[in-house]
Amino acid sequence: MHTLGSMRILMVCLGNICRSPIAEGLMQRKIEQHGLDWMVDSAGTESYHIGEAPHKYSQKVCLAHGIDISAQRARKFSAKDFERFDKIYAMASDVYNEIATIGRRGADMSKVALFVNELHPASNQSVPDPWYGNEDGYLPVFELINQTCDAIIAKYK
Repeated sequence: MHTLGSMRILMVCLGNICRSPIAEGLMQRKIEQHGLDWMVDSAGTESYHIGEAPHKYSQKVCLAHGIDISAQRARKFSAKDFERFDKIYAMASDVYNEIATIGRRGADMSKVALFVNELHPASNQSVPDPWYGNEDGYLPVFELINQTCDAIIAKYK
């Protein structure tokens, strides 16, 4: 893992419409603010929402913080992502396991980490999936992702 120069980061959740689009939007903003030569993308391990824009509440909570994620479109994580990205962040342990399954034996799991472990090392905490609740669940998710993105910038910058 390189700490200087360019870094390619992939944020992964289940459907790529709630957690990972927020993480992509926040990380993109921070990359720009810090003038880093990094790129970020997001994907989901399931194909339910391929081609769809982020969830309306994910868009709303980001927009409330000056981040427009409306142009993002959901895509499915693929084994090729192991070649394309330096760091792959799983938003939850079920997502981590699914990344390993999709990658099969060729998967370089040393590139994959549970996202929140960058903020709270070895906690193996998941980012709660706000899709199952109402709008109130999106702000705490946004805040957790925001803090974790700051920790990633601080660690690898």
